Amino acid sequence: MTWLFKHRFLILRRLSQIGMIFLYFAANVWGWKILQGNLGSSLLFETLPLSDPFAVVQMSAAGALLGLDLLIGAGIITLFYALIGGRAFCSWVCPVNMITDAANGLRRLLRINEVEYRYVLSRHLRYWILALSIVLSAIFGVAAFEFVSPIGILNRGLIFGIGFGGAVIAGVFLFDLFGAKNGFCGHLCPLGGFYSLIGRFSLIRVKHNQEKCTVCMKCTEICPEKPVLHMIGKRSEFVTMGECSNCARCIEVCESDALHFDIRFLNQKKSASL
Repeated sequence: MTWLFKHRFLILRRLSQIGMIFLYFAANVWGWKILQGNLGSSLLFETLPLSDPFAVVQMSAAGALLGLDLLIGAGIITLFYALIGGRAFCSWVCPVNMITDAANGLRRLLRINEVEYRYVLSRHLRYWILALSIVLSAIFGVAAFEFVSPIGILNRGLIFGIGFGGAVIAGVFLFDLFGAKNGFCGHLCPLGGFYSLIGRFSLIRVKHNQEKCTVCMKCTEICPEKPVLHMIGKRSEFVTMGECSNCARCIEVCESDALHFDIRFLNQKKSASL
């Protein structure tokens, strides 16, 4: 029971990620009508359209004529992450997160994290790739990132068969294992950068309680976006940086219960007074 509670958010995240892939797969193989399509464009219960807003932005830049369902679907997803989930797509939905988590787990096991590198990969690089994706879409008339996106390749591969796309996924795994810690999700992925921007003011956030904190720093060691926990050991406040993916790893490793999910703005005043 203790192990289950300690890993409760990891279990829920995996159920969410695998469950969505299973529903897409079931729609393709058995004709289930719960969730049809893929992460780029879906139909929920044959009624509600859901679309990847970053793909829609690229398609718009490319000059594509967009259907009303696609625009409504992108609007629904954008509103959900902007108002509620923040960057939760990356840790609760994206299948590549399971690949990069596996690479980082093996990285810790092999103690590769202790190797000192002479180069530093900027976390701002994902925003430059985001902008470049839009520019290239406008120049070449196609959704540029979607052509090479490991997220789309893995998602479609798990639904319809992986094929040669497996080489791209293997590349992501090896890059995170031997190249840079949290290399793809934390530095390169423009979709993660996109959700970081639109989810900056979302309501559900991790909250830090300084009175309970023992400054063990286990949370910063496990966090894939370490800069978002800049307040640890200093003051009580919400994790407000858009780069936080609400993965809850920091909550799971905190033995003093100094971190938990809360609703931002609703309890902001109370937090500031602590």
